[in-house]
Amino acid sequence: MTYSELVAAVQSYTENTFPTADINKMIKIAEQTIYNTVQLASLRKNVTGSLSLGNKYLSCPGDFLSTYSVAVITDLGTANEEYHYLLNKDVNFIREAYPGTGTASRGLPKHYAIFGPTYGNDAELSFIVGPTPDAAYGVELHYYFYPESIVTAGQTWLGDNFDSALFNGTMMEAIRYMKGEPDLVAMYQQQFLQSLTLLKNLGDGKQRMDAYRDGQVRNPVV
Repeated sequence: MTYSELVAAVQSYTENTFPTADINKMIKIAEQTIYNTVQLASLRKNVTGSLSLGNKYLSCPGDFLSTYSVAVITDLGTANEEYHYLLNKDVNFIREAYPGTGTASRGLPKHYAIFGPTYGNDAELSFIVGPTPDAAYGVELHYYFYPESIVTAGQTWLGDNFDSALFNGTMMEAIRYMKGEPDLVAMYQQQFLQSLTLLKNLGDGKQRMDAYRDGQVRNPVV
């Protein structure tokens, strides 16, 4: 389902023509609800960066929402390349456990915390690591982000693969927008929840298992 098909379907089901700005808002609210309810593999992104000698701070990507993993890479690009996954801690732990930044206090980072926005840029978060790096290291970050909305992209993974969740979520917002009767709002809310349940079976279930390790899904025979 593309953006134009979604808009046409919602307007057909509701027998109403919505202002573009309003229906776009409904769609984005539905997307945000879905993306914060189900952890789909398509919401993961992987980027690489670097830590510099003596600098314990690392900028987050602009679309960063939360962390899946952070790894420091030693001997990057060589046969001895090795990944060291960092443990998440609070900023106060890092400050207390690794107070110094001098040569004697440096080492291979073991912990990280989300430090907060960088100075002068409230929109950009940063990491703080401990101990302070004793060399330049590669970094690999797996993180959660919002993919581009179907409103601007025109076509997305969600619209192509699970349009029922997107459609029912938008319909729920549309009925609320139209000040629909409580029973009608409840009906579309139930439809949306059913779609989310099916999507969770994929994102929180099937995408996290395989037949080799977990066996095939089997229902008992009665």
